[in-house]
Amino acid sequence: MNTNSTAAESQEATAEQAQASPAPAPAAAAAPSEAPSARALLKQLQQQFPAFQKCLPLEIGIDKQLLARMPGLNRKAMRAALGIHTGSLRYLKAMEKATVRYDLDGKPGAEVTDTHRAHAREQLQQRFKKEAERKRAEREAAAAEEAARLRQQKLQALASKFSRN
Repeated sequence: MNTNSTAAESQEATAEQAQASPAPAPAAAAAPSEAPSARALLKQLQQQFPAFQKCLPLEIGIDKQLLARMPGLNRKAMRAALGIHTGSLRYLKAMEKATVRYDLDGKPGAEVTDTHRAHAREQLQQRFKKEAERKRAEREAAAAEEAARLRQQKLQALASKFSRN
């Protein structure tokens, strides 16, 4: 009987310890959710800073400005959010025509170089070319599918015409 009572006491003690201290697994699971996704961070930046709201050409080194204003910012998420933002069609179109870069508050800064404008133009051309190729491939696939369907119909018509029924 003594062994049963000690086992029960140890189970009760374990249960009390579990209630007294939080389990480490939920704390570990909560850590990744603290770092916002790149898209969520980009939304936050768009709400917080005029340069992101208006999709203005950003100053070189904007990441350092962001880190100074938001010290707890996850660098990986920030880089991904900046990549999404600066790779967007709207941003590239703005960069193609821009003459001035802006800081987080929307204040003008350095000039946009011809090299950067040309890079934005090239990125847009590549994107439009890819889109045109994708649409052409879709049209060709649809045409091939329609041709195969018509061929199958003709074969069925011939088969029914010459069958021995």
